[in-house]
Formats: sequence, C-alpha cells, structure tokens
Amino acid sequence: MLDLLSDILTNLSMRGTIYFRTSFTKPWGVAVPKYENVARFHFAHRGSCLVRVEGVGEPVDLAQGDLVIIPHGAPHALYCGHTPERTIMPLDTVLQVSGFTGSGVLVHGGDEPQSETQLICGHFSFDPHARHILLERLPPVIHIRNYGESAGRWMEATLRMIGEESGGQKMGGDLIALKMSETIFAQAIRTFIEGSDAREWGLGAFADRNLSRALDAFHKAPADSWTVGTLARAAGMSRTSFAVQFQKAMDMTPIDYVTRWRMEIAKTVLLSPGSSLTDAAESAGYASDSAFARTFRKETGMSPAEFRKAEMSGSSQT
Repeated sequence: MLDLLSDILTNLSMRGTIYFRTSFTKPWGVAVPKYENVARFHFAHRGSCLVRVEGVGEPVDLAQGDLVIIPHGAPHALYCGHTPERTIMPLDTVLQVSGFTGSGVLVHGGDEPQSETQLICGHFSFDPHARHILLERLPPVIHIRNYGESAGRWMEATLRMIGEESGGQKMGGDLIALKMSETIFAQAIRTFIEGSDAREWGLGAFADRNLSRALDAFHKAPADSWTVGTLARAAGMSRTSFAVQFQKAMDMTPIDYVTRWRMEIAKTVLLSPGSSLTDAAESAGYASDSAFARTFRKETGMSPAEFRKAEMSGSSQT
C-alpha cells in the first residue's frame, strides 16, 4: 500500500522527462514557453544562473546545487550575463542555432568558457483530467537551495548520476535518468510540504503529524465509510479539534477533501475500458449509483456519462 504522497502522485500519472542537459557560457539566455499539465524543473549541476518566472516579482538566483521547480508550467527565462533583454532567445531558436538534435549536451552561449553553467532540465507531466489540491495549490516557483545536500547523500548521488547518464553514450542511460527524475520531484514536493511555507499555501495538513496521519489512512482505503469522526480517530484527535484544525490548515473541510479525491479515483475508473457506472461508484465509496452521479455532477459540472464521452472524444481527436 502506498503512502500519502506516493498515492497522490501515482494516481495523477506523473511521468518524468529529461529534455536536455546544458553547457551554457556567458552571455546566454533561454525563454521557455508555457506548457499545460506540466511541472518544469532545472537543477544547477555546475555554475549558476537567474530564473525569471512570469508573474513572480524577483528572479530566482539558482546557485550550484540548487533546484528550481515551476509547478504550473508557467513561461520562464533562464539567463546569465549582461543585458538579458538582448541575450534571451526563445527555446526553439536556441535549439536551432545550437544544432541540438535531442541527444547529448545542448551547447550554447558566448565566448566565456570559464563561466560554464551545466543545467539538468526536464519536466513532469500529469494526466490532463487528473486534479489534486496538492498540485493546484503549489506556489508558482519552488526554489530549494543546496538540494542534494539538504535531501541527503543519496539524493546528491542521484543528481550526480542523472547528470552523468542523461544525454550520455552508455546504453540505458536516458531511461535511468528519466526514472531518477521522478524521484527528484517526489522528494522536492516532500521537502516543500514539510517546510514552513506549506500552511501559507493551504497545504498545512500534509505537514501536520496528526492531520497527515488521517489523510494517510484515508488514502490507503478511500472507499471505506469515512466521516469526520473516523478521520479524527485516525488522527488521534477529538472530532471538533480535528475539524477545526483541518479547516484552518487546508481552507476546506475534511469531507470536502474526501469527496474531491474520491471523484479523482472515479474519473480513472470511468476511463478504464469495460468499466461501468457501478464500478466507478464503488471505487469512490458509494453504494448507490444515483448518489454517486449526483456528487460527481456537483464536483465536475457534468454527469459520469458526459465526462466519459467528453474525454473519449478528446482522446480520439489527438
């Protein structure tokens, strides 16, 4: 059985992708466009740069060993050197000018080789119809300093191996780097929700020992008959205290959280070949198809049948 964070990320169908490893020399700049259902990441394997994310006031100073994640795929620019307005070029242009073919190292920039910046850049994609407040409420940018060191020696070794394997010549290297990148994201999210900023973004229950115990119990058996009382018992708290603290930490009631996640589980079942309305209802903890359908419409704005038809139609057109 998966733990709380693992269950969420698995059900969101997270997939890691390394899209390039760089060797940038001053002056250089790359503008990365917006992408839907994607979280971008950049790890400074060597050297440093600035990262300017659209909608965020100050740029992130990405030092060697730092990791930055742009959770919602917002447009952003990475750059190093003077007059960034002149040196920042669209990603497609950089790829064309550099002659990058999709493998090996992306080499780009000016004539200052002593200023080399090596980045490991990639993204994490998510199922387009999957939703969870853990991802929805993450800030526009997450900057973790000395990431390898703060996450432990194993993570530092993992990051070094990704840097060596991605775009290299050894057989299986790219696959190894991809799978390791998924570990990077899970560890980064864990670092964030265990930190002091989680409550500010309405994710405080994940960092609270008692509240997270209740969430973990629910995620292990989402179809059980959960009430505020049973969740409170799992947390080792009184019903009233649990309800008040959960609302304060998450800006939603415990039952709201339960209902939203159950509907995400139901969506997955509805899109499974051969599944029925009853299968979806039972997976979400409903004994009655009609009660499930009413809740599903309230949460998604459409009936289960309408949702399945819309998703299947969209898939057939792509």
